[in-house]
Amino acid sequence: MESESTENTVGAQSASPFRDLVDRIPYWLRWAAIPAMLTVVIMAIGWEDGREFPIDYGREIGLRIDQIIDWMNVNLDFIFSFIKTVLLKALVWLEDVMIWIPWPAFIIGVGVLGWRMAGVRVGVFSVASLLTIAVFGLWESAMETAALIIVTVTLSIVIAVPVGVWASQSDRLDQILRPILDGMQTMPSFVYLVPAIAFFSLGNVPAVIATLIYAVPPAVRLTNLGIRQVPEETIEAATSFGATNLQLLLRVKIPLAIPTIMAGVNQTTLMALAMVVIASLVGAGGLGEDVNRALGRIEPGNAFLAGLGIVFLAIIIDRITQAFAKRQRDAMGISDVGGTTAG
Repeated sequence: MESESTENTVGAQSASPFRDLVDRIPYWLRWAAIPAMLTVVIMAIGWEDGREFPIDYGREIGLRIDQIIDWMNVNLDFIFSFIKTVLLKALVWLEDVMIWIPWPAFIIGVGVLGWRMAGVRVGVFSVASLLTIAVFGLWESAMETAALIIVTVTLSIVIAVPVGVWASQSDRLDQILRPILDGMQTMPSFVYLVPAIAFFSLGNVPAVIATLIYAVPPAVRLTNLGIRQVPEETIEAATSFGATNLQLLLRVKIPLAIPTIMAGVNQTTLMALAMVVIASLVGAGGLGEDVNRALGRIEPGNAFLAGLGIVFLAIIIDRITQAFAKRQRDAMGISDVGGTTAG
């Protein structure tokens, strides 16, 4: 018995260095050894088909998708025509209004808004930036871009906020939307042009649709997050005073979530501006078209100036919307997302 125990002890001591070595290997790396060993085995037996997947249905599925799109264009053309007409009229009307406003009045108005919302520095920067855009000869293009962004962001808010509110009240919908929003945010921007062109041809309307799909997810996510992070103590207090679920949502949760919702609107606006140049590939006008045209003519200077105009618009909108969200936060005594200040 003593000899057996001695042998077990010696074996354990001899195995301990190997076990220590294995324990030092990261957990994920141990699992990575499995496909590595399988690769070695497949190469050793000379399996030629191991490098190519034996089934390829990609072309067939692509043709089926094309058939579905053709069917929708034929049978749902009245819906697409209605959407195109409404969006086009809204864009044309808004562009005409913004170009009709005298540039001094527009610049002073934006400067005063920036000053009152975010301080003197933002007001001065807004005036200087808009004057610079005008000096570059990009005023009309900037107004076209602004009209495109206003229409797109308005539609994004109309769609995203109700969906985000609904998702905040339904865990099942939240689980369904999460992978969809992940896909919308990670999908390459150019891919959004495909359905837009397929259903709405070329012009500003497909640009609005593509930008809308790209820009909606942040507003949905942050609306959902803001409502879900309303403090439980506040909800319990409102419930104890007899608030119904609808009153709780409309008078407690949504007002307290407004700063977070505004942060989502801010991100949606910036993402819409990021799509301006890409949207110009399907016929959208504005500063994106100026950038695209300058690149086509190999004029990097003009492309840089038009791109700088987009940057100026993005900074102005970002500072003003952030200042508005901060005012809402301060007015409600909210120090951060989902928290309130003491006292």
